[in-house]
Amino acid sequence: MAGPGRKLILVRHSLPEFVSGVPASQWRLSAEGRRRCEVLAGHLAAYDLATVVASEEPRAAETGQIVARILNLPFQTAPGLHEHERGVVQEMGSREAFQAQVARFFEHPGQLVLGYETADGAHARFAAAVARVLEQHPTGNPAIVSHGTVMTLLITRANDLDPVPFWKRLGLPAFAVLSLPNLDLLEAIANPAA
Repeated sequence: MAGPGRKLILVRHSLPEFVSGVPASQWRLSAEGRRRCEVLAGHLAAYDLATVVASEEPRAAETGQIVARILNLPFQTAPGLHEHERGVVQEMGSREAFQAQVARFFEHPGQLVLGYETADGAHARFAAAVARVLEQHPTGNPAIVSHGTVMTLLITRANDLDPVPFWKRLGLPAFAVLSLPNLDLLEAIANPAA
């Protein structure tokens, strides 16, 4: 566990049920994903959380609900915490092809490379949503359950890190502990349910 001071814990949602032809924004957790949330909650218990706020997307909201229930914490969803808006990602032939497309998204942040939102646009939207959550919860350590790409944008820009390797390391689920108010990365747990 990180040292003293107020912290923000950013959580990537747990393992969804992948449904071909359906936008990822509509995916729900798989049975394994729900099981992993129990392990995740055990890890998050060490951070003296005050509340859990999640993206409105089902896979993140379910992750947040399970964690909050296990830890007996208040739970809510909030707008703007959703994943990079990319709709239905066309079949690219392999995981490597998808990762290469996401790498181009990070490498060309001002260009519309993938989906309907640039990296710069996704970062601005997500950062503003996180700021609203922090304003609404001015004390204690909040956990925000969200998504890998937008988390990566916020964390790596605040800490001058290369986004591609950071994003590739994140498991389903994963979490990062950031100091407030500067968002300094204190620790990143890439795969707490392994």
